[in-house]
Amino acid sequence: MKHWIRFRASDDRVRFGLLQGQSIDEYSGDMFGPCSPTGTTLPSSACTVLCPCQPSKIIGLWNNFHALGAKIGKAAPIHPLYFIKSTGALAGPGDTIRRPGTYQGRIVYEGELGVVIGRICSEVTPERAADYIFGYTCVNDVTAVDLFAENADFEQWTRAKSFDTFGVLGPVIATDIDVSKLNVVTRLDDIERQNYPVADMIFAPAQIVSRISFDMSLLPGDVIACGTSLGAGSMKRGARVEVSIAGIGSLHNVVG
Repeated sequence: MKHWIRFRASDDRVRFGLLQGQSIDEYSGDMFGPCSPTGTTLPSSACTVLCPCQPSKIIGLWNNFHALGAKIGKAAPIHPLYFIKSTGALAGPGDTIRRPGTYQGRIVYEGELGVVIGRICSEVTPERAADYIFGYTCVNDVTAVDLFAENADFEQWTRAKSFDTFGVLGPVIATDIDVSKLNVVTRLDDIERQNYPVADMIFAPAQIVSRISFDMSLLPGDVIACGTSLGAGSMKRGARVEVSIAGIGSLHNVVG
């Protein structure tokens, strides 16, 4: 298993490398293409960890877990149900989740598994789709949930999910990891609110990648948030939220 990380060191330059315990081995080149170690190792404590990739798009799934679907009375979809989240929403580990000044309603956390695409992916079969997955990361798909129904004529998914800092990713991209037996755990102010198995997905990661690749081309660094399950809830100003997945790490943020 490898843990790829993007970071900023004391010279303020954005770099990437492999996290090795308490240190980072710097690489040069392209995380999703040819790259090689520079020979420089830095203590992780001296670096600012950034969002682990810069996707051209963030795709988020809805109603992708049997348990949640049963609770809300929704049948399993025949094709992944998804929305696009603006890349302007990107935030990384430790970043403050900022409440929009124009919005006074509920802000909801949604802990999720994120699939990171490793190469151009178009019309690939489920059997081949795993070859296009670079790795996995933690996602907090933050949502201004009261905006969905603000206009009875049009549910505003993109607006509700695309405010600045509402697309939180990190802390790393884990490669060579079997996520099928892992759980997504979300804690709010150190109290566990979500703990659900990845195995309960209606569409598993390779199926998701395959199906969406027939709808649109996926590019290196693109992120697919696989949807959330039971336990998503509201966050108040000052709340501390943590999304963790064993083998990937913990994504910590505070609501501002």
